[in-house]
Amino acid sequence: MSDWIVPDWPAPAHVRALQTTRVGGESAGPYATFNLGSQVGDDARAVAANRARLRAAAGLPAQPAWLDQVHDRRVVTLPAPPDERRADAAIARRHGEICAVLTADCLPVLLCADDASEVAVAHGGWRGLAAGVVEACVRSFQAPPARLLAWLGPAIGPRAFEVGPEVREAFADEDPACDEAFAPGAKPGKWLADLYALARRRLAAAGVTRVYGGGLCTYSDPDRFFSYRRDGRCGRMASLIWLDER
Repeated sequence: MSDWIVPDWPAPAHVRALQTTRVGGESAGPYATFNLGSQVGDDARAVAANRARLRAAAGLPAQPAWLDQVHDRRVVTLPAPPDERRADAAIARRHGEICAVLTADCLPVLLCADDASEVAVAHGGWRGLAAGVVEACVRSFQAPPARLLAWLGPAIGPRAFEVGPEVREAFADEDPACDEAFAPGAKPGKWLADLYALARRRLAAAGVTRVYGGGLCTYSDPDRFFSYRRDGRCGRMASLIWLDER
């Protein structure tokens, strides 16, 4: 689809990645139009049609391995049956396994080894980031962190993500120097959190220095992106990564 995003990063040959937007599907109302989330209240037939359109338009070799996301740090290794996918990250090492997360403000983090041997994706809401989902995903690779590349997808931007002091404290407990990722909010005791900066700090601490993307704000672009913080009831976008057949 013309509006979908192909990550701009120097991923090796045989690594494929894709970020969908809200454009080009069959859903209606607050889910219009390309909702891929099956648990947000949308018509199941529209979701199924959108998922079928995704597979056909992207030329996916299989259905994405949709996760039961819980804002935690568990990483599932594919292949895995649906009842074992209660996790917020997935890693794959063979052709035909599609790693996927769904977001509507949270930060998707794509990862790959620079020899195209492994790919992964993490769902980085603030709770997951604070819990260590990025670090857990990096540790799941057989390749060392220095050989990994990361791409940060669309998320709520630092001018829109106002949080309470508990969010800042959740990161400061492990990273006292994380102040650069927080700015005072408009209300006393509130902070503006930068998910992109927090993810970059976490990646750097885990040894991943080749980081790309970031800066696409879901909240401020209602024509292109779903945003739970902005709209409440809304659809979900997908971030996908997989290995092409060699």
